[in-house]
Amino acid sequence: MPEVHIRQIYYSPETRDALDKGFIGLDNMRNERPDWREYWPIRNYLLNSPMQGEDYFGFFSPKFRSKTNLDSAVVHEFIARQPGSSDVVLFSPFFDQIAYPVNIFEQGAMQHADTMNTFRECALIAVPSIDFEALTMDSTNTVFCNFFVAKPPFWKSWLEKCELVFRIAEDGATDLARRLNATTAHDGNGVPTKVFVLERMASLILATDKHWKVRSFNPLSLPWSNAAIAKFKVEMAFLDALKIAHASQGHPQYLDAFHELRRVIGQWLQEKAP
Repeated sequence: MPEVHIRQIYYSPETRDALDKGFIGLDNMRNERPDWREYWPIRNYLLNSPMQGEDYFGFFSPKFRSKTNLDSAVVHEFIARQPGSSDVVLFSPFFDQIAYPVNIFEQGAMQHADTMNTFRECALIAVPSIDFEALTMDSTNTVFCNFFVAKPPFWKSWLEKCELVFRIAEDGATDLARRLNATTAHDGNGVPTKVFVLERMASLILATDKHWKVRSFNPLSLPWSNAAIAKFKVEMAFLDALKIAHASQGHPQYLDAFHELRRVIGQWLQEKAP
């Protein structure tokens, strides 16, 4: 079996002391570029520590356990039970936020106003051949919070595509750069839009390049969000299943059924709103 190297980022004495001992600490105490959040320490590691072989690598935030209810023992045990041929293993929480939107970019635009054009432009820069308007994602290819482990070839692809966005934002010479660097509301704070773009890069790669072999920790067993749609447990499972069926079979009726069920849920929520 390939070895597993999961690093957990820390950026303060408090986050360092709270590290899961089954992960490897990744020091970001200098926090030189807080505007890039987790991408900065991950980027520095990937640029300065070339990966080799068939091992798995991951980079988790200090909030991994609070967002997933998983510890390192469960993570390592799950990976050990997967075929060594898997390229990527996902640990994505918030199943309702995976199932209800058409894709993770729509989900982001629902949370952060006026970001869809930025998401669209960056997606087309990273994968020029995609039909963005038809892009559908489900629990087999959606990643939240960069909670995934992968083999070196996937990380190489991920870094290459992230760097396309990174360079645009760093150059700061275009309207897209301005929008990437502009802040959007998140948990009561302002966070640069570029952070949310890069958090969606793994999902974009998996949804548009089917050669990657992916395994997912059961997303229905992980914490859901506190959104109103999270109360519709069965309906969310149906929505995700319809998207998976559409992706595997290609029949438009599955996607039609997805949109109709989502319309009914939305109508019910609107009627029950105070």
